[in-house]
Amino acid sequence: MNKLLHLIIILFLCTVSRNLLSQELYKDPDRTTDERIADLLSRMTTEEKIGQLCFPTGWEMYRKIDDHTAVPAESFIERMQKTPIGGFWATLRADPWTQKTLSNGLNPKLSAKALNSLQRFAVEETRLGIPLLFAEECMHGHMAIGTTVFPTGLGQGSTWNPQLIQEMAGVIALETRLQGAHIAYGPILDLARELRWSRVEETFGEDPVLTAKLGVAFVNGLQGNDFKDGRHVYSTPKHFAAYGIPSGGHNGQQAFIGERELFSNHLLPFGKVAEAGVKTIMTSYNSIDGIPATAHKYLLKDILRVEWGFDGFVFSDLGSIEGIAGTHRAAKSVKHAAALSLKAGVDADLGGNAYSKNLISALDEGLVSMSDIDNAVVNILRLKFEMGLFENPYVDTIKASQKVRNEKHIKLSREVARQGIVLLKNCNNILPLKKDIGSIAVIGPNADNIYNQLGDYTAPQERSNIVTVLDGIKNAVNEKTSVYYTKGCDIRDTTETNIQEAVDIANKSDVVILVVGGSSARDFKTEYIETGAATITGSVNEKISDMESGEGFDRSSLDLLGDQEKLISEIANTGKPLIVIYIQGRPLNMNNASEKAAALLSAWYPGQEGGNAVADILFGDYNPSGRLPVSVPRSVGQLPVYYSLGRQADYVEESSSPLYPFGYGLSYTNFEYSDLEVNNENNIIKVRCTISNIGNFDGEEVVQLYIRDNISTVYTPPIQLKDFKKINVKKGEYETVEFILSFDDLALYDSNMMRVVEPGEFSIMIGSSSNSIHLKGNFTID
Repeated sequence: MNKLLHLIIILFLCTVSRNLLSQELYKDPDRTTDERIADLLSRMTTEEKIGQLCFPTGWEMYRKIDDHTAVPAESFIERMQKTPIGGFWATLRADPWTQKTLSNGLNPKLSAKALNSLQRFAVEETRLGIPLLFAEECMHGHMAIGTTVFPTGLGQGSTWNPQLIQEMAGVIALETRLQGAHIAYGPILDLARELRWSRVEETFGEDPVLTAKLGVAFVNGLQGNDFKDGRHVYSTPKHFAAYGIPSGGHNGQQAFIGERELFSNHLLPFGKVAEAGVKTIMTSYNSIDGIPATAHKYLLKDILRVEWGFDGFVFSDLGSIEGIAGTHRAAKSVKHAAALSLKAGVDADLGGNAYSKNLISALDEGLVSMSDIDNAVVNILRLKFEMGLFENPYVDTIKASQKVRNEKHIKLSREVARQGIVLLKNCNNILPLKKDIGSIAVIGPNADNIYNQLGDYTAPQERSNIVTVLDGIKNAVNEKTSVYYTKGCDIRDTTETNIQEAVDIANKSDVVILVVGGSSARDFKTEYIETGAATITGSVNEKISDMESGEGFDRSSLDLLGDQEKLISEIANTGKPLIVIYIQGRPLNMNNASEKAAALLSAWYPGQEGGNAVADILFGDYNPSGRLPVSVPRSVGQLPVYYSLGRQADYVEESSSPLYPFGYGLSYTNFEYSDLEVNNENNIIKVRCTISNIGNFDGEEVVQLYIRDNISTVYTPPIQLKDFKKINVKKGEYETVEFILSFDDLALYDSNMMRVVEPGEFSIMIGSSSNSIHLKGNFTID
């Protein structure tokens, strides 16, 4: 009896031991993340590991059955059965490139169902059940059907309001996460210092401090404080690095830049978001002083991970690994390019082909090690565990239908738009207009074109969702006001110009509102290269597309195209009060409009509520508070013209100064600056001043603090923005503003590329723009 009991105990212990050895620890939420990762990694084959590094395009991975059902496509099932992958990019993206329309695309509820079905297959039908990460474009709203469309980057930058941008990003995160995605591509941290470049519209402007502060706010809004709350996503700032200064303005071309300029300006925003805890970052297509950014080991490992402490994972841009071999010729094959990228620190291959087709042979040939692969896999798996996807891989489809693009989100889009509109001229206070004005002529190619006001990276829209300038004006005016409209001309095409009709309606109106500019609106007749950028020669229709901005549409001039300048001049010749509004993706030539218009505004691409936002300003429901995040040049020959270059010698043909400087913007009221105090407390500089509203309207002022290091051992700009605050001051009242400058604000990279604060005198300049300084002071660092 005792022997039998002993045998039973031994068998029981053996069974327990075998169970413990075979237990899938990675599925146990009570284990630490490191324990779970180690266990899962030990179970993975080499092919499964490489699969986790691949993020192919996703819009062909589902099949829409009807308006209520979407299921995994056969291509998805085949790929996942062969080798499960890490995730997909742009599964819900809809635009002419993806060929997803309002009819064959997905609404928010069906999007959530579709991603749930793909996720369910990954979790329940693959060997290890590793959940997928879905990444989506989210620069000014989730680029999917039925979501809220916010102003593009320049409009966001013109708000100079980090709190507002954080709130906006929180909405974008919520709408993205409710539909089942986990990663939001954005914000764009490139500095717009080459205005011919096609992607200027996506940026926050030309300045590193403004970009950094808005970038951190955007990241914090997307990521929140709890990745498991079902409301937030991982942020992917891009493009790392120096992508905004391509040679000749050609998208993706070389960045000729010195190390000090690179670190002082172009890397500063990325360092700040890394400090804020961003979890993913995307590389760029360009090379930096000859080294492809997607194979830049020094930046991706030594700086990003070691110096800045980044603990997330790095995406390549779509096709940028292949570009190391093809465009840059820095590797003899895509296989060698894939090896270079992996060893440099690129964890995830956007597109997936470079890694999936080459890393096995690269491993066999010793071009990469298993340790290189494991490190990248660990970085990706960590984010899946930290978001709780192994426990909660699915989303509630009902919430998606209820909360995406709700009234609160639409109202916020309007607020971002109106804070991002910049009033550049207001002669004799022609604005604001009275709502009971007798008649208004609304004219121009951008007055009533829904897609021209939305910018690139925008999904197809229902007409009822977009408020154009014409719509907004009709919504605002008295019912007895007559509103006349004609297009007048196109953005680029000149075959259907009808300026005479525009002149006719101007002549019978009390005031003319003329809306000109550019367009990033893609159409289904445009051709696209495999990275999604449009091609200039792609239009197969006889009529020329409006598109002159947006990825791939680089310019050799900044002039208004088509017959727009002629339209401005002919309407001005009528003698009617003329208000010109630019809807644009980059600072276009405003010389003619600035001279002839009584009032001039830049609305950039103001999003779905842009028309209401413009009307709010035109009729005084909102006092304009937007300030330029980028200088407006007089001509392309002035470039570069960003403000921190300081005062330059004039040209033979014209002034060297911009037409409108960085930080500039008018209000319907006037502000007075006074009582500057500068105190140095143990090399912590405290600056205070008083801002008084001495006009007749309540209003917001953007108080801008600039410094100059008067003597330094290396060159420093003669004027550098270091902080700003947007404050609301009621008429007849005042506010006290305080700034604190720390080591980081005063530091430079010395001749040895060490970050130091050098002793000596600094100048303080506080003003309402970079060339309108109202208060000056000094302090000394011992």
